[in-house]
Order: sequence, then C-alpha cells, then structure tokens
Amino acid sequence: MENISQLIAKDLLKIKAVFFRPEEPFTWASGIKSPVYCDNRLTLTAPEVRNDVENALAETIRREYPDAEVLMGTSTAGIAHAAITGHIMGLPMGYVRSGNKDHGRQNQIEGRLEKGQKVVVVEDLISTGGSVIEVVNVLREAGAEVLGVVSIFTYGMQKGLDRLAAADVKNVSLTNFDIIAQVAADEKYIKPEDIARLIAFRNDPSDESWIGGNK
Repeated sequence: MENISQLIAKDLLKIKAVFFRPEEPFTWASGIKSPVYCDNRLTLTAPEVRNDVENALAETIRREYPDAEVLMGTSTAGIAHAAITGHIMGLPMGYVRSGNKDHGRQNQIEGRLEKGQKVVVVEDLISTGGSVIEVVNVLREAGAEVLGVVSIFTYGMQKGLDRLAAADVKNVSLTNFDIIAQVAADEKYIKPEDIARLIAFRNDPSDESWIGGNK
C-alpha cells in the first residue's frame, strides 16, 4: 500500500515541483551546483496535487501536533498552505513576514496571536533550516508556544538537522529527498544509479564530485 510520503513524492515529481537533472546541474545563487530544482508553489496550480498536499498537512498536524490552536505560514511560500490547511482544520491562521512592515502598525506577525497560544509553523521546504528557525524565534518572542513545524519537503541536509536540533524545533515533512530520489528512479525520471549521486550531493552540497559520476 502506498504511503503518504510516496504519494506526495509522486505528486511533486509529476508536476515538476521537484525536478532532478543530474546530467545538467542547476546553479544556486551561492554558486553551488545542484542536481535538483524545487518549487512547491507549483502545487497551488495543480488542484489534485494541492488537494493531496493540504489534506496530508492537515492529517500530519492532527497526528503530530494535536494541541495546535493556530497555524502560522512562512512568508511567502507557506502562506497559502497555512490558509488552506487552516480552512480544512477549522483553525485560525496568520503568517510571519521576513521583517517588520515599514508602514502602518509595522507588524511582522500578521493575524491575531495571543500570548501562550500553541502554534504550528507551516513551511513548504526545509533545506538549511535558517529561515524557518527565524520564524519560530519571532513567534516565541511574541509569547507563542511553538509546537513545531510541518513542511511539504525536506532535503534532510545535516546542517539543517543540526540547526533545528540546536533551536529545539521539531519538523515533520510530508516527504523527503531520499524518498523522492527512490520514487524518481522507480518511475524512470532518473536512472537507478543516479540515486547515489543525488544522496552524495545532499550529504555535502559543496562537494561537486558527484557531477559526471556515471560517465
């Protein structure tokens, strides 16, 4: 029986929200060469996939964070997912800006949040963990009790795992890099021998020895 992680992996690959190209790596802004491109915003324009994702987020929050009182999306990618999932669950939602507004009330947290409320942060993608930890810190400083994070996809990079652990932040993702790589091979998006190259990239993105590894 197909589990949620495999279903979401298939969905993301089908709409190219996650796209593997080990033979023609993408270049990140940092200059690092990457065999994978990820844009989970594409889930919003694919209704069937969107339905799978939002229902899976709701199920995950009910299971992992049953005491959740408020959902807070990360800006900007997590906002729509927090809104839709909040609607499914009948929970209030808001979002956290990357910085304070420069006008009006100069809010960084948008939406009503009372001190002591139990919050789950909704994020689309976890890589090194820096941006979501900033969101958690803003919410904690505002007096919220952050139960943890729920995300669609995580690379599982060691730097991200270490950062989340150091900040005492729990994250539960619908699927992860290892599962998507295996599903991509099973579905013939990539060759089976590419899996080792992809995992080598994930384990150390700065080491480009995986490039051309099968030649």
